[in-house]
Amino acid sequence: MKKALVSLLTVVLLFSIAYTPFQSAVEPKVSANEEGDELVQKLNQLINNDPLLAGALAGVSVRSAEEGEIVYEHIADTRLRPASNMKLLTAAAALSVLGEDYRFKTELLSKGQQRGSVHHGDIYLKGYGDPTLLKEDFTNMAKALKKQGIKMIKGQLIADDSWYDDERLSEDIIWKDESYYYGAQISALTVSPNEDYDAGSVIVEVKPGKQEGKKPEITLQPNNKYVKINNNAKTVGTSDKKEIDIVREHGTNEITITGTIPIEATSSREWIAIWEPTQYALELLKDSLADEGIKIHGGVRVGVAPNQTEVLYEQQSMPLKELLIPFMKLSNNTHAEILIKEMGKVVKNEGSWDAGLEVLTDELKAWGINQDTMLLRDGSGISHVTLLPANELSKLLYEVQKESWFDVYFHSLPVAGHADRMVGGTLRNRLKNSPAEGHVYAKTGSISTVSSLSGYVDNKSGERYVFSIILNNMVDGSKGKIIEDKIATILAEQ
Repeated sequence: MKKALVSLLTVVLLFSIAYTPFQSAVEPKVSANEEGDELVQKLNQLINNDPLLAGALAGVSVRSAEEGEIVYEHIADTRLRPASNMKLLTAAAALSVLGEDYRFKTELLSKGQQRGSVHHGDIYLKGYGDPTLLKEDFTNMAKALKKQGIKMIKGQLIADDSWYDDERLSEDIIWKDESYYYGAQISALTVSPNEDYDAGSVIVEVKPGKQEGKKPEITLQPNNKYVKINNNAKTVGTSDKKEIDIVREHGTNEITITGTIPIEATSSREWIAIWEPTQYALELLKDSLADEGIKIHGGVRVGVAPNQTEVLYEQQSMPLKELLIPFMKLSNNTHAEILIKEMGKVVKNEGSWDAGLEVLTDELKAWGINQDTMLLRDGSGISHVTLLPANELSKLLYEVQKESWFDVYFHSLPVAGHADRMVGGTLRNRLKNSPAEGHVYAKTGSISTVSSLSGYVDNKSGERYVFSIILNNMVDGSKGKIIEDKIATILAEQ
């Protein structure tokens, strides 16, 4: 009996020893806090018990904005997919490398000479990555040539996008994304449909027809002939359902519209990515020249401008500090990818993702960020392969506070509950009527099964926290916003 009791106690002891390290390994780490700390208790309670996080991964890192020390962390050294929180890295690096006053340009170049009203020789439309070009800018170019007395181009109109490489999509874009504005092709010569500057896309709007059974009315912004519309939709009665699909066929600029729209329904709109944005820009300029009565004798094509040319016209973008507002507030993917390529071109004379990401990595190293624990594949975070830990993201947000351009960076972040979309951005409809309303300044992120929120929060005590929340393996990624808002509210209430 004694031997049996001893054996039983030995088994219990061995099990206890074996089990204890495993148990401590899965518990959230808490730094610089006592067990009973109110903030830690509230965050632990939420993260460990909220059913929305069952089976998910929640990387959470909270730091003091003043000292930088971690006040709370939960699997914050685990690499997770950040979605659009990746843009926090891209924006910081762009401000550091390019500067807040950096501008993109677009040029009309001449290889030839003007005699009377005829320009003898080719004219080149050369792009340098400006994501803010609008149809009106091509109208201004055409007017400038007309003002110079040009009525005919006895040569070719040639588009030059050689400032960047010809790789149009980052390597992890999936087929479903590449037809829509958030997966648009990246070119050094690209056009936006409006002042949200979703470069490389057009807006397709579907309105009910004048009678039941008639085809709906379709408009394009900007209006152009480069895109072909197949209108297979139908106007139906007021009691019928509104079910409109707007789809671009892969590898073409054929957009097919199907479904039904009730006669008194509001319009349906979709932002559709252009296939081959360089050619699209060229077509828009050709149309603008025609509108101004300028004829092109030699046709249009894509090519490369020779070294020695005369500048006939130069268009400059807004400075980077202004571009950061639509970029960060509205989470513009094309801006992020263009900035990556631009950094590569400026620093390494190579406008590619590889070169730009190398520049980004060097900037992170200068801020003391452990880039060895990251896998960076693009600038926007649309990639499902990009990985980074919440602790490194919160560290970046702490470190950049010391930079001269930090105010520009900070004010580019969406503000919780602020109705103005160029202030509240992607947070304008969140955290309203809560202690966090107006006190959270943060970048949102969302791709399938992923939700993220990282930035700054001012609490009741007048303290500022730096925080990063990266949620992965969510069955419904949109539910992650509920968790993020709860965490942001807890921080704001302190």
